[in-house]
Amino acid sequence: MFCWANDVAAARLNLGYRPIDFLAHKERCESFGKDQTRVNFAIRKLGDTTIVGLVEIMNISPVHRSAEIGIRIGDEANRGGGYGKEALGLALDFCRNHLNLNHPQLIVLSNNARAMRAYKAVGFRREGLLRKAVFVDGAWADFIVMAVLRPAQTKRGPTVAPLVPTREAEPAAA
Repeated sequence: MFCWANDVAAARLNLGYRPIDFLAHKERCESFGKDQTRVNFAIRKLGDTTIVGLVEIMNISPVHRSAEIGIRIGDEANRGGGYGKEALGLALDFCRNHLNLNHPQLIVLSNNARAMRAYKAVGFRREGLLRKAVFVDGAWADFIVMAVLRPAQTKRGPTVAPLVPTREAEPAAA
């Protein structure tokens, strides 16, 4: 994961490159699980313990029922194989079923077509454009804001009889 954080080519897919030293990386990893506004997941292939990527759910707001999602598939050899799309779908299920979120969102560089296809495939839709929001490789780049709303709940009919207030027992007639 430390190598991925310092991979210039991978960083260009979602942010400008800024190197991180090992101590800062170690502190960040040790803080996982201590921040109630963040959940981190490792992405692994079935039957393998090797981590191929990460999904982060950040800035979780239980009041607004929203959060930001970030994803990274580490090595180029594992990109394009559907791991990110599948992991993102599982992360959205977690957002809905365990965090009760209504509005998970993410930002993506406007030139990252592969990522946008994966995001759209799991239900994300474009919500906005942040023009010249980040400086990458000596040039300004746009961010696209994407989000997915919780599916509308189908209204189910009652499964029990309606509740009726009880009355005190009337005195028996003499």
